[in-house]
Parts: sequence; C-alpha cells; structure tokens
Amino acid sequence: MAPTTVTKAQPRAAKPWYKILYLQVLIAILLGIVVGWLWPNLATNDWIKALGDGFIKLIKMVIAPIIFCTVVSGIAHIQDARKVGRVGVKALVYFEVVSSFALILGLVVGNLVQVGHGLAAKPDAAAVANYVKQAEAQKSVDFVLNIIPDSVVGALARGDILQVLLFAILFGFALMAMGERAHRLRDVIDDAAHGVFGVIAIVMKAAPIGAFGAMAYTIGKFGPAALGNLVGLIAVFYTTAALFVFGVLGLIARFVGFSIFKFIAYIKDELLIVLGTSSSESALPQLMEKLERLGCSKPVVGLVVPTGYSFNLDGTNIYMTLATLFIAQALGVELSFGQQLTILVVAMLTSKGASGVTGAGFITLAATLSVVNPVLVPGMAIVFSVDKFMSEVRALTNITGNGIATVFVSWWEGELDHEKLHANLNKAIDPSDVETAVTTG
Repeated sequence: MAPTTVTKAQPRAAKPWYKILYLQVLIAILLGIVVGWLWPNLATNDWIKALGDGFIKLIKMVIAPIIFCTVVSGIAHIQDARKVGRVGVKALVYFEVVSSFALILGLVVGNLVQVGHGLAAKPDAAAVANYVKQAEAQKSVDFVLNIIPDSVVGALARGDILQVLLFAILFGFALMAMGERAHRLRDVIDDAAHGVFGVIAIVMKAAPIGAFGAMAYTIGKFGPAALGNLVGLIAVFYTTAALFVFGVLGLIARFVGFSIFKFIAYIKDELLIVLGTSSSESALPQLMEKLERLGCSKPVVGLVVPTGYSFNLDGTNIYMTLATLFIAQALGVELSFGQQLTILVVAMLTSKGASGVTGAGFITLAATLSVVNPVLVPGMAIVFSVDKFMSEVRALTNITGNGIATVFVSWWEGELDHEKLHANLNKAIDPSDVETAVTTG
C-alpha cells in the first residue's frame, strides 16, 4: 500500500479578546480603580462590596470538597509508587524538602519586606465577631481536640478544614492499603474532583465581577494609596518566586548538571500555555512528553509529574506565606512566632489540596487563614483584588518545580540519560515541529 501522510490538525480559531478571562479581569480591575478613585461613595456602597464578598463566598463554598477529593486521590494513587519501588519515597522526600524551602522563603521575605504595613485596613466588626469569640475561647488542648471531627459529614458541612484534612489523609491511606480493590472508589473520587473543578470553572466566570467589586471597594475605602501596597505585594511575590526558581531550583539543576535557563527555554511552549490559562494542569500532557524526551525514564515521569501536581506546589506555598503575612500586616494583626510556625505546618497540608486549576491558590489561602487566625479571613478581599496577577506566577512556578523534580528524581534513581538531556537542552528539538509520516502495509 502507498504510504499515508498524516497531516497536523488545523489549529482552533483564536478566542475573541473580549472572551479571554484574563483580559476581562484586567479590564474589571482597571474599572474598579477608576470607580474607587473618582466615586468613593459609590465604591463603598454595600452592594459594590458584596460583589467581591460574594465571589469569595463562592470560592469558600467548594474548599472542603476540593481538599477532600484531591488529598484522598493524591494519597491513594501513591500506591502506584510501590510498583516502582524507591521512586515514590524519593519523590515524596524531594517534594516535602523543596516545598519547605518555598514556604520558609515566603515567610522570611514577608517578614523582611512588610508591604502590608500602612494600609490600615479594618475588617468588618460584624464579620469577624464570631471568629474572635471562638479564637479567644479556644485553649491549646481544645485546638488539638478540635482537629478530630465529631462526624465526617459535619466537618464537610461546616467546612472545617483541619477536620476534613485529617479524615482525607486517613481515608487516602486506607484506600492505598486496599490496593486494586479500591480502584473503583478512587475513580469515583477522581470523577467527583473533576466535577468540583467544573464548579470552580463556572464560578471563575464571575471573577471579573468579583475583581471589580473588591478593587473598587479597596480603593474607595483606603484611597489610591492602597495601590502602592497592592503593587508592592505583587512585586514582592514576583521577586520571591524568581529567587526560588533561579536560586533554589537553579542550584538543584546545577547539582544534577544542567542550566535552569536552558530548561526554562526548553519548556517555553508549556509555560506560555500556563501563562494564558493560569493553570499548570493545562500543560501536564505536553510536559510529561517533553520530560521523557529529555532523558527521564517513563516510570519516573509517570509517577513524579502527576503526584507533584498535588504534593509539589512551590509557587502556591510561597504565595500562601506571603499573602498571609500581608493580610495580617494590613489588618494590624500581630502573628506570634508560634502562629508563623503554624502557617508552615498548615500551609504544607492545605497546599496538598491545590491542583493546577485557576483560583486554587486563593482557595488554599482561605483554608490556611481559617486555621492560623480566623480574624484574618475577611482580609482575603484585599488580596483578591490583585490575585489574578499572582495566579499566573504561582502556576508558572509550580510547573517549573515539577519539571525539575522529575529530572532530579530520575537522576537520583540513576535513570537519567545525560546525553539526551544535554542534546535536547542545547538544541531544543521539538518533535511537534516535525511532520509525522505513518507508513502502512
């Protein structure tokens, strides 16, 4: 038979600019600044404030089910690691160590560069009254006992994050121990997670409205000077993420024997996809393919990359520590050394419930604040007004971190092909640019 040439599929038509969520949010933020600056009385109207608060409530609505599904699924699927022996353990050790560096870096920078001070924000007394009462009444022993839910359904209904986390971790390990018998239940939980992420996709369509309300209210109440604090937070986060990528990840790359700059150039297409969607998950298939071509073994890629999307979210970790400190500084709430250590522990857990979907970092921030100090929860409205500008850097840092993690674990296992690694990094060969011919018969 004559050879048949398979041509590339025609690219999809570009989405109209006015339908791109990023541009919608950007326009909404600019309108919010204008309204807050020129018409502060209108901007501080209860209905304008309700736009931002309502969106935050929609986000908080799905926190508990998202964390339950993703943590259970992430832990339950680690049983795949047992098939490849030491790889799973090494991957988890790497994730926890590097994630700790990300959290500590965010905490250190947040304490050194206190961009939240001077904002003089005051939370609504009615909104935090119950939080304050509960926080004052609770002793240390009560805090520990409160981690254990009276009932699982009650914990999910109340949205008590620590209780949900405890049950999710235990349930995940139970499924892992069941092995293949649990595969149907794992599939159900995975499908449920996709359903909840679908809810988030719907909720995110309201992001421009929420961003407008949050920004207009912030500028109207605190004045244009508040922009300095918010821009300062964005700048500090960008700088901290860059320090982590080119510093921490750069040293890891150098230790293995390659340049972080060449690696970033190699995955530039995937980074652009992430930049456009604010989701590191959108580039997962392409990243796995490129890492295999880079010389990483298929079993390592198949285990480390998907697991990393639940257990290795470096950008989200940096964001949570920085944003928590910023909100505390803006609200004039002093966090003790013990509370800051709690941020590290809680953020390490809550970040496991953050997948690569847009807005997941903001969801985990809500979970972290509610545990560290519930008085800080209303301050989320301040950060939300500029969250979109930080979500992309979170996603970019996350995907870069997972790529480096896969190469490192492959090297650690002695399954990294250094010749292919350097050949691809130096030449940046992309098979997607090559026409594929399929010969039959």
